[in-house]
Amino acid sequence: MSRLSGKVALVTGAARGQGRAHAVRLASEGADIIAFDSCDGFKSTNYDPSTPADLEETARLVEAEGRRIVWRQLDARDFPAVQQLVADGTRELGRLDVVVVNHGICHYAYTWEVTEENWDEVISVNLTSVWKVLKAVVPFMMQQGEGGSIVVTSSVAGVRGQPFLAPYVCSKHALVGLTKTLANELGQHRIRVNTILPAGVKTPMAGFDWNGQRGESNPFAGELEKPEVAATLGPIFMNALPDKWMEPEDIANTIAFLASDESSFITGSEIPIDLGSTAR
Repeated sequence: MSRLSGKVALVTGAARGQGRAHAVRLASEGADIIAFDSCDGFKSTNYDPSTPADLEETARLVEAEGRRIVWRQLDARDFPAVQQLVADGTRELGRLDVVVVNHGICHYAYTWEVTEENWDEVISVNLTSVWKVLKAVVPFMMQQGEGGSIVVTSSVAGVRGQPFLAPYVCSKHALVGLTKTLANELGQHRIRVNTILPAGVKTPMAGFDWNGQRGESNPFAGELEKPEVAATLGPIFMNALPDKWMEPEDIANTIAFLASDESSFITGSEIPIDLGSTAR
């Protein structure tokens, strides 16, 4: 019997990258899936957005695992749309046991050069809309009365001052605090809330295409090659393990564990999946 047989999981940002890996892995463990993604571009990003075809492919992969999926293209900032998907998905699939809030965007710039528009967009997507998803799912899980697991994707940038990423870093730090607060509030309902802190993952956000080839998503990558910059910032990007990048499926392994009953007594935790980059 699979670890998540009879359970239903909601995954955001599911069209590609980590979100797709999480949805497919949870389905392989026996869960039916509710999934969504905006599949739209953002003014503050410089990498190609996911597409409706990407989201449709995620649905196909979930169904190939023999599981059901309710999926929709929507923006997590649209609270009524998120609420409606939760209502429709739980009506069709019967319940909601696991929530993986995974969506986010990234903007590169020196802190003093970030525009107000870019700051507001990153914070609204990475923080405010995460709260909106949680606001939509928590009442249903409480009413269901059978506990559950919520996992929020932060980043190593949620515990470190990564350069050139001020709005991203601020939003990811805030997610760590939001997760801890919610863990304390929901403990009485046996709903566990944890956050994961991935390091470099091979996704389009990090400049990788589907063949695993690196592009130029980060326009500040060259800055780290300057001796005067590398001397102070280089150690931030060093890993304890002799690897630089992980696959989305490597992160999904931890998601599957946190979604399962094997992690029944873990809540309010920040779990680094970071190649040892925060070990120093």
